[in-house]
Amino acid sequence: MPNGTVLAYGMLGLPLAFGALPVYVHLPRYYAETTGMGLALLGILLFGARLLDALVDPWLGALADRLPRRRMLAFALPVFAAGFMALFNPPARGAVPWLLGSLTLTYLGFSAATVAYQAWGAAVGVDSNERTRLAAAREGFGLLGVVLAAALPGVLAQDLSVGTERLSWLLPPLLVCAAWAGFSRVGPGAGSPGAADPVAPGIRRVLSDGAFRRLLAVFIVNGLAAALPATLFLFFVADVLAADSASAVLLALYFVAGAASMPVWVRLAARFGRVRAWALAMVLAMAAFAGTSLLGKGDVAAFAGICLLSGLALGADLALPVAMAADLGERLGRTGACFGVWNFVAKLNLALAAGLALPLLDLSGYRPGGNAGHGALIFAYALMPLGYKLLAATMLWRWRDSLEIRP
Repeated sequence: MPNGTVLAYGMLGLPLAFGALPVYVHLPRYYAETTGMGLALLGILLFGARLLDALVDPWLGALADRLPRRRMLAFALPVFAAGFMALFNPPARGAVPWLLGSLTLTYLGFSAATVAYQAWGAAVGVDSNERTRLAAAREGFGLLGVVLAAALPGVLAQDLSVGTERLSWLLPPLLVCAAWAGFSRVGPGAGSPGAADPVAPGIRRVLSDGAFRRLLAVFIVNGLAAALPATLFLFFVADVLAADSASAVLLALYFVAGAASMPVWVRLAARFGRVRAWALAMVLAMAAFAGTSLLGKGDVAAFAGICLLSGLALGADLALPVAMAADLGERLGRTGACFGVWNFVAKLNLALAAGLALPLLDLSGYRPGGNAGHGALIFAYALMPLGYKLLAATMLWRWRDSLEIRP
């Protein structure tokens, strides 16, 4: 497959990730600060909205096995853009219904677009190596979008919340440009949809595959290790490190390192296998994150080193497991259903991180900007993810033979 086709396909990953980062990282602190919403209420609302979104994903995935993927994308992208702009421009009153409504719209558009986009890439790739290249391009552009979303709020305004509001208006033109590039250069792929099976049997067929269930189990545990820091990152930087102004730079450093490392992980996967490369990345992530709980006020340089090293491991987390899932989905003939279930699990992790961590922090006495409850924040941000990552690495290595799919 020509590199130009791969890049044209991957470009849409930029605006999708550009919109996803503020929703999953900035949103909790944004609504806590701009609306005064309590962490417990915010955590419950986010958990409910994310759980509903996660439950819809498998059905959207099965739908992607029955509809043209590019047409599904064309319908989903405007919905995502409208919901995103509304989400970060709330009215002075009625924050709770506004949050629920705009978040539901954002999630619906984003989920439908993401499932169709991933299934499209699996259909375009003719073998494991091509699907890995397409996944790496998609995630590489995604990381660029994440870096832009992390850095721009601080550039657009001195106040992070105001910068996030202004950021929301940049998403629609990015979506238009990336969609035009992809639709004009990339065909529908050999695996065009058209299956007339009902939705539920497609999902059951995916879940009945033992290799996919094992991969999904590893992805669940590893995802929890990532979802907790993602939800609590801004709180940790502001209240433990007392370095709120450095949050955008630290986020950008983390994701730039991930983008830079991705080609290396793809080459390592081609040489040694994707399972071994992913396991190595997990070990690197644990080694990098091990000292985070020892940090305190002013330890920005040390935390920047942690962000750099753990960011290097991020490239493997993004490119390798999703390529493995694409192979399994193609083997089963249900790529859309496969990614529907896959995205359900990813969002369930984020729902659990918000629904459990934020109310528990609230109960422990932690308040954003206050001096109490920092021990609970450190435990949830720095120590719990290490336990989940260790468990994920153990499971991956135990099942390595059944999860490695060679071209």
